Amino acid sequence: MSERRINWIGSSKKDLRGFPEEVRQDIGYALYEVQRARKPKIAKPLKGFGGAGVLEIIENFAGNTYRAVYTIKFKKVIYVLHCFQKKSKHGIKTPPKDIELIKRRMKWAEEDYKTSYK
Repeated sequence: MSERRINWIGSSKKDLRGFPEEVRQDIGYALYEVQRARKPKIAKPLKGFGGAGVLEIIENFAGNTYRAVYTIKFKKVIYVLHCFQKKSKHGIKTPPKDIELIKRRMKWAEEDYKTSYK
């Protein structure tokens, strides 16, 4: 089986590069598993996106939580939609501003896929 390509939307790759080295390595390996059609142990569906098409990789490190959100909705490519450090100390819910950014980037990914991969 061939590996699926990864496309980075917006500042997601730059944002991931700003994470601590250990976090980058863990998220990078998890994305490699996704490319090989596996579901990483540290990934789960992101609530509010209707099923398992949009997932998040969650990594805790030194008292902080880091997330990488991606979609497997498309057959030929995986889009990494958003990478961020969760700042809230209350609850596990993704902040609304991050959800809105993910929704905008998902629309961009859909358009890109239509024009680039069909």
